[in-house]
Amino acid sequence: MRPMPNIGPTELLIIAIPLVVILVIVLGIVVAVRKGGGASVPPPTPLAPQDLQGLVTQLTHQGRKVHAIKELRRHTGLSLAEAKKVVDAVAMGHPMWAHPALARFRPSPVALSHTGVATGPDLATRVRELKAADRVEQAIHLVRGETGMGQREAELFVGTL
Repeated sequence: MRPMPNIGPTELLIIAIPLVVILVIVLGIVVAVRKGGGASVPPPTPLAPQDLQGLVTQLTHQGRKVHAIKELRRHTGLSLAEAKKVVDAVAMGHPMWAHPALARFRPSPVALSHTGVATGPDLATRVRELKAADRVEQAIHLVRGETGMGQREAELFVGTL
């Protein structure tokens, strides 16, 4: 058997310094990863329910379903599967707020008109008021925004009132 060589303080320093440097680098990486490591994404600007519905409906009708899903998730926190189901329903012509996944986000019955004044809980009443004021285009826009209807459907709805 061979005798163990004597390891002095110099040899220990030669071994310890690289180990300490590696340990510091690894700890720095771990801390950076836990803190996010890069530029943080600012939280989304909150959208009114009508605006969110308009955005999702518009993107869906433009064939940009993936982007509509991303926006819906960003503003509601829905899971990917839930957001996809909502966007698919909107693509088939269903109102966005009718989907059960959005129950907790559903707008209150008292909606605001574009002027910011509460006009009542009934969509038909608000549409009649807009028609009486000779603001048919705004009435159609209101119906589309709150129901997810297409242009032709909304025109028919407004026309029947």
